[in-house]
Amino acid sequence: MNAYLFTGQGSQYAGMGSHLLALPNAQQWLTQANEVLGFDIADVMINGTDEDLRQTRVTQPAVFLFSVIKAKLSPNFAPQMLAGHSLGELSALVAGGALSFTDGLRLVYQRATAMQAACDAVPSTMAAVIGFDDAKTEEVLATITDDIVVPANYNCPGQLVISGSTTGIQTAMVRLKEAGARRVLPLPVGGAFHSPLMEPARAELEKAILNTHFNAPVCPIYQNVDAQPTQDPAAIQQKLIAQLTAPVRWSQTIQNMIANGATSFAEFGPKPTLLGFMKKIDPNAVIVE
Repeated sequence: MNAYLFTGQGSQYAGMGSHLLALPNAQQWLTQANEVLGFDIADVMINGTDEDLRQTRVTQPAVFLFSVIKAKLSPNFAPQMLAGHSLGELSALVAGGALSFTDGLRLVYQRATAMQAACDAVPSTMAAVIGFDDAKTEEVLATITDDIVVPANYNCPGQLVISGSTTGIQTAMVRLKEAGARRVLPLPVGGAFHSPLMEPARAELEKAILNTHFNAPVCPIYQNVDAQPTQDPAAIQQKLIAQLTAPVRWSQTIQNMIANGATSFAEFGPKPTLLGFMKKIDPNAVIVE
């Protein structure tokens, strides 16, 4: 069975729109996107700087558009399983027919603006813990009781991203290194995604999600909060709401897809970030690039 993966925020790069426009008929999708967003996202994707593309309100629509348009224009796109990392979950839902293109893009933009507001409210950030056992990372974080700092992305064996207040992350970085983590790297992000600090964004996005029509997707979609396949529209909505403040269980997602019969994996996104994780989750997995 083939499985398709959709990249999340962080895979963007300056000039990414030029590569997208090289695809036949991509312009018509971008024109439609400009109408939904109310600004020229194509121009930012083509001419914007790295700094422009790091703004959450720009990054998320840009990565979503790149991923979805590339999938929609792929002549061999016939998914039997789908999953998306964080923002990529919305891309997967659109690609799988659970959401229309315009409804998906509207939710992406509402998600981005709500998350940006939450980021602006409290100084917060994220860091990647490299070369350390997940359970040991969780133990270290549990010792930090006067700040918010939690596991955010279980990306692959040996890489767990943590999220929290700026002071909480600083404390965690010191303690994790003392406990034996090979590296702890601060990430250039605008805030503490997938943490309790995103609660204002979750509450705002919940209304938008519940007021949006969802269909049953054409195949199972493995969602971030529990790494389980879902095709029921109501369940998809609830898991999507919970995603903003819950960790992304990506390693578990891939393991479940393989256990359920996935035999090959391909990724849609600006950069093949998830295929890099794949090689560490299961070195024997068949990757289609």
